[in-house]
Amino acid sequence: MKTSTLTIAILLAAASQSTMAAELDLKVTNLTKGIHFTPLLITAHNSEDTLFEVATQASTALQTMAEGGNIAELVAQATAAGSDMAANPAEGLLAPAASTTATLTTTDGNEYLSLTAMMLPTNDGFVGLNSWKIPTEAGTYTINLNAYDAGTEQNNELVVEGSGAPGTPGIPAAPGGDAGTGGTGILSGDTNTSIHIHPGSLGDDDLEAGNSDLSNTVHRWLNPVAQLTVTVK
Repeated sequence: MKTSTLTIAILLAAASQSTMAAELDLKVTNLTKGIHFTPLLITAHNSEDTLFEVATQASTALQTMAEGGNIAELVAQATAAGSDMAANPAEGLLAPAASTTATLTTTDGNEYLSLTAMMLPTNDGFVGLNSWKIPTEAGTYTINLNAYDAGTEQNNELVVEGSGAPGTPGIPAAPGGDAGTGGTGILSGDTNTSIHIHPGSLGDDDLEAGNSDLSNTVHRWLNPVAQLTVTVK
């Protein structure tokens, strides 16, 4: 009987530990040469309320973020779900090679970490982390983050003033001021309308014409595009 009681107590303690709150120090580093990240959103959530899911259709909230960098709808969605979050820790854009930090306290049951931010200049590309299980053991953990395509807009690689809202094609801005003009548009063969790994930007070397407004020496990238360092206290 004593052994059985002890076993039950151990199992209950383990279950409690797996759902307990956590204190996290977070650091996000932009690993790209010429891509800026729009305001970041990092959430700690349960197993169901992630920010996005690969191989599914993007939600309107995710589309709004991926095409225009606006995280307001995702923040509202996460708040309604009871997620814990760090919203816009860089207080604006996160430049190439730059880092930003945040502290996040999770509540019981929010055992997973997700992250999103639009990548500029792209049509609907974003850096993402989907439902990374937060370790229960204290320590420092490093996660490499990939670029995803929301699948909501063709990657024509044209910078268009006034774009950035769902249904308004074009790249809203090139924050580095290093994009061209006069491109005719890339004819992308990517017909995948679900969230998927971004095929990357092509760009060209003509800043006044050509197919793309993007530079093939500045705006191209290889995964990973960012690194997240998580310190569990």
